[in-house]
Amino acid sequence: MAFSSARSDNTRSAVLAHIGAHGSASRADLARSLRLSPALITRVSKVLIADGLVRELDMTPSNGGRPAQLLGLVDASIGAIGLKIAPDHVTLVEVGLDGVVARSTTEPFDAHDHLALSAVADITSRFQADSRHATILGIGVGLPGNVQDQSEDVVDSTQLGWSRVPLGGALRAATGLPVLIDNNVNALALAESLYGAGRAKDDFLVVTIGTGIGAGVMANGSIVRGHTGNAGEIGHIPTRADGPECQCGARGCLESLIGQRALVNTARDKGAIGPDGGIAALHRAAASGDSAAQAVLEEAGYLLGRAVAGVVNTLDPELIVVLGEGAESWTHWAVGFEPALRGGVIPRNRGIRVAVEAWQDDRWAQGAACLVLGTPFDSDGVSGEQGRLVRERLMERVDQDSSS
Repeated sequence: MAFSSARSDNTRSAVLAHIGAHGSASRADLARSLRLSPALITRVSKVLIADGLVRELDMTPSNGGRPAQLLGLVDASIGAIGLKIAPDHVTLVEVGLDGVVARSTTEPFDAHDHLALSAVADITSRFQADSRHATILGIGVGLPGNVQDQSEDVVDSTQLGWSRVPLGGALRAATGLPVLIDNNVNALALAESLYGAGRAKDDFLVVTIGTGIGAGVMANGSIVRGHTGNAGEIGHIPTRADGPECQCGARGCLESLIGQRALVNTARDKGAIGPDGGIAALHRAAASGDSAAQAVLEEAGYLLGRAVAGVVNTLDPELIVVLGEGAESWTHWAVGFEPALRGGVIPRNRGIRVAVEAWQDDRWAQGAACLVLGTPFDSDGVSGEQGRLVRERLMERVDQDSSS
């Protein structure tokens, strides 16, 4: 299997995704749809054909010009499983080699229970048992935590209340499949690069607002992970020296001011919602025109906009993508966010586009599955030993198809 640059890695996955979602296509069609050069598509298609993932089909009928050779997927029976683990639920998806979701489900889950590890392993094993694909390459997991190496067995997560939890080993033992784990926002950024607003863009920023505040950074076509795998933790940008204590132990982090729990507490203090009201009550109150509720979200948007402006000035992305549960009330966040962002960035970045996408749990899980789907094209080696096992499973399947 051939490898090259990270940009080519993503392009190969994008070609597979496009053919799977839209059917066979010519090289010229792919170049137009993916907004890439014909030369790059030609190089990438040669590698995909050599790897046994794509094959040449019949020529398209000619309308006076040269007929075009169509490209199609070799095998529709290859898939992957993706998990998004949250404090109170697990969302699972099964996707094809093209990244298209074949089925999904959400199961209740208590991350703080002493049997949480066995529970998530059991949920995943039951989901695997109903697979619609003959070959599942592996399992990708996205969670709100610290993951230095996608092949690591153990994870830490303050949101889940996990410290050195051997998640990878438990899932491998339950399913017999390779397991790749990453921070959930990194996984989401990968999905955005293949299927969302970030498609065909080398440099963009994914910002998530919800239980926590996070970011995924795509630079030069690759996810930026940093020295310990924790790049993008914008929720822990120091914002107010005298602010409340954050779950990380510091004071005045952005997340401690505008994370879901902080917003609920602020809304209760200001009388925007009742003493038992939660985040859904705050969203409803803002939507119904309650000025106190709207002011809480406007202030949150302002603080977020100031923080994101600093990130934009540092990284110079082409696009900002906003997602998460909080995006449901983005209209009210935007009142504070837009002037804070535009006023905080340097002049050349003031026109940066902000794309807001609807919150979908299965998109997060799809991003986790992309950790597996992108492994065959992992030129940087970030998937480690588990990535090698995924590639072995893929080549075994391709060899079976070629010999049958």
